Parts: sequence; C-alpha cells; structure tokens
Amino acid sequence: MSANHPISFNVISSDLKKASADALVIGVGKGADGAVLLDSPLTASTVKSLKESLAALGVTGDADQLVRLPGLPDTGAKVLVLAGVGKLAGTEITEESLRRAAGSAVRQLAGLAHVVLALPTTAVEQVSALAEGAALGAYQYDSLHSNKAGNKAAVAKVTIYSALAKDPKLAAALLRASTVAKAVNATRTLVNEPPSRLYPATFAEAAKDLAKGLPVKVTVMDEKRLLKDGFGGIMGVGQGSSRPPRMVKMEYKSDKAVADLALVGKGITFDSGGISIKPGAGMITMKCDMAGAAAVLNTVLAVAELGLPVNVTGWLCIAENMPSGTAIRPSDVLTILGGKTVEVLNTDAEGRLVMADGLVAASHEFPDVIIDVATLTGAQVVALGHRTAAVMGDDGVSAALKAAADRAGELIWPMPLPEELRPSLDSPVADLANIGERMGGMMTAAVFLQEFIGKDKNGETIPWAHLDIAGPAFNEGAPYGYTPKQGTGMAVRTLVAYVEDVVARSNQR
Repeated sequence: MSANHPISFNVISSDLKKASADALVIGVGKGADGAVLLDSPLTASTVKSLKESLAALGVTGDADQLVRLPGLPDTGAKVLVLAGVGKLAGTEITEESLRRAAGSAVRQLAGLAHVVLALPTTAVEQVSALAEGAALGAYQYDSLHSNKAGNKAAVAKVTIYSALAKDPKLAAALLRASTVAKAVNATRTLVNEPPSRLYPATFAEAAKDLAKGLPVKVTVMDEKRLLKDGFGGIMGVGQGSSRPPRMVKMEYKSDKAVADLALVGKGITFDSGGISIKPGAGMITMKCDMAGAAAVLNTVLAVAELGLPVNVTGWLCIAENMPSGTAIRPSDVLTILGGKTVEVLNTDAEGRLVMADGLVAASHEFPDVIIDVATLTGAQVVALGHRTAAVMGDDGVSAALKAAADRAGELIWPMPLPEELRPSLDSPVADLANIGERMGGMMTAAVFLQEFIGKDKNGETIPWAHLDIAGPAFNEGAPYGYTPKQGTGMAVRTLVAYVEDVVARSNQR
C-alpha cells in the first residue's frame, strides 16, 4: 500500500520574517456587507490597503476561495494568500471553519514547500484545528500514472502563527491533530487502492503492516478458519470470488481502561453485486465498499497511538462480492455465526451479511457498546446526499456519536428504526431475509443488522449504533476544503472523538 508523506508543523508567535516561507495565508470571511479581512500579523497600513482592495480583487470570503498576491517585505513570504473561511456568524470563527480553510489553502498551494497559516486563533483547540486541516489538505494519493512529471508535490511544512505558541497544552493538541489526520489519510489511501491491489488477503496484510510498532494485536482469520468457526455470512458472500474472504480482529487494551468498545466495519473490497449484478455504471466506484473497515482499522490504531484509556476491538469483515459458478444465488439460505439463518433474496445486499457475522462475533465478547460502520445502502445517499452520513440505533449511542461528529467536523444525522419495517424482512424458509421494504431501505438495512446484536452478561441487549457512510465515504466530485477527490476517510474523526468523549464522561463521575 502506498504511504502518504507526513507534514511537519511548528507554531510561532513572532519573527514572521524568519519563517522564510513560500506563502503566508491570512483569512477572509464573508460578512453581511461583503468580505471581511480577519485578524492577522500584517501591519496596520497593509491591512488598510488590503481592505480597500478586496472588492477590486474579487475577494468574497467564500469557503475555498484562494487569492494569491505578491509577497510583502515585512512578512518574509514570497506570496501573500487570502483564504476564504465562509460565512461569519458573529465574531468567533468555528473550529471547523478554520479546519476547512487551512485544508483548502494547503491543498490548493501544492507545489510550494513551506506555508505559514496566520488565521486568527484564541484557543489551543483552534490551533489544533488548523494543524489537522492542513494535514488533511496536504493528502495526496500516490497514483499509478506512469508519468508523474507534472505532479505538484504536497506542502511539506506548515508554520502556524499564533499567540498561543508557548501554551503548555499545545504539544499534546498538535500530536492529536497529526495522529488523527494520519489515520484519516491512511483510510483514504486504502479506499483509493484499486481492487486489483487491495483484496481480502492484501487488506489483511495492510492491517498488520499499519499496526506495526503499536500495542495492537492483529488476528487474521482465513477462509478455513471462517468455515470451521461458522462465519456463514462472510463465507457466503466471498464464495463467488477467486480471492477468499478474511476476518481481521484488531485488539487494543489499556491497563487503565474505563470502557470496552467494539467497532465493526464492512470491508467489501469490490462489489459487483454478485449474481444480482449491478449495472456497469454502478460498479465504477465499488472499490470504496470497504471504507467502513478501513475507518475501523485506522480508528483502532489512532486510539492506540494516543494511548486512550479504553479497550477497543475492531472487526474487519472483508470479502469480494463476485458473480461466478460458485457464487451464492437468490433463494440460497446462509447460516450466520451463532445459528440465525438468512434467505438471500438479493446478492447485492451483501454488506449486511458480512456485518451480521461481525456483529455476532463482537457480541460474544460482551463489550459495553458496539458501533458498526458501513457503506451499506444506496438509499442512504438518496436520503441524505453525498456529504452527510446517517446514524441509527440506540438513542444514547446515536446521540453521543452525533455530538462527537459535530465536534470533529463530520456531518452525521440521526434516523429512526421504525418497528413496521421488521415484518418486511420475514422469510418463509429462514429466520429472516436479507432485503425487505424498499422505501426507507437505509433503515430496513439497519433493522436487519439490529437482529444480530447480542446480550450482555446481564441479559440486556448491548447498546449499539450503526453508521451508514455510503455517500460521504467517497467523493466523486471536485475536491473541497480538506476533502480530496475519491476516498475521504469519513468516520475516523467521529469515532476517535466518540472514544475521547467516553473517557471524558468517565472522568466526570
């Protein structure tokens, strides 16, 4: 797997000239009456001149707008860059606005080596947001083009100008930002890999490689082990491919754990639809159908690298869904781990079959919470579009994930699990069918998954939530903010923030 080159950071509060950067970035917001120049280290006379020129320069302050001007002698930078932060609400700029502006600027300034970000910061969290956005914006996939002569190298060094340069909390905040960004970028790279290079066996190897040097135990279950242990869902989906499936278990344990969490990720390395084959156009992006497993993998690694006091187990349910003489057929019945039977009415509803095995396996270890992440349904995109994921499940877990997503800067919206959808999954020959009511199909899929959540040691159903990231996991449009084209790394930041919130709530008791 190709690796993304890391970006280096430092923070200064004076001596702007000594930074000797290629570009100095200052912020411009979109106010009620036009563009607003944000606080910066520029001199008062320079600020006055710029304010008078904003309209003539076509500066609006819109998010993603980037205007380059000649550098000024008092800045030490070759280029002065005006970066839009979007609409302003009052005097305070949100962390996400700063994150997006930094990411947008660094992404668009590819080809320059060193950039200074001088956007206004009044809290360590805002400095961290700038660093995280910059690291996300610097991401580049090491493509397989034979001629890379015209490629612009990503920004390698970012200096953040802030009065908080000597704050004792800053080092830890920057470490978190770089760790989380590294996890997101590694997820993006896994998603971007072609299915000829990333298939179940190589995905499992990538998990082991990425975990090297971290206190994470990686167990790879091959097809013989899966068959022996009764993982009928993942074996059924994978049996049509020449590349057999894998279940990868990733365990991070802390001596000071305040909670035991289980994460389950869908890892379909390519989804043709199987015998219920997709139209040709519907297959083009189906290398991204393993984005949930990639997010789970890198969340476990990020939690381990940050040393958070929790136990986290990740279950990566990896298979390739292909049509062949050995593939499952509509009307086949599969026996999921634990014994429940499922009639397969549509082989393109395969993600829920591999996830069923993962959810049962996770339940067998009695975690405090189970969260699953999957590019599960096209209905999710119909309901919420390309940038907003859905969360469904227990109210408490769903609300906590929504709060974590809001803090992390990811878009997630809660959806219900209507009781009337469950009867549509009834089957005359098995415990349930793998498809049901077509309208509200995103919720029907979640109702199916809910059937495989087990009981805790007290006989109560384990708290659970399901994240459907089908739309926001893969960006088919133009890059924006810190989000590149193709794999986005969706859900990693939310899951890390959720784990941090679990720890914070424990400390408050």
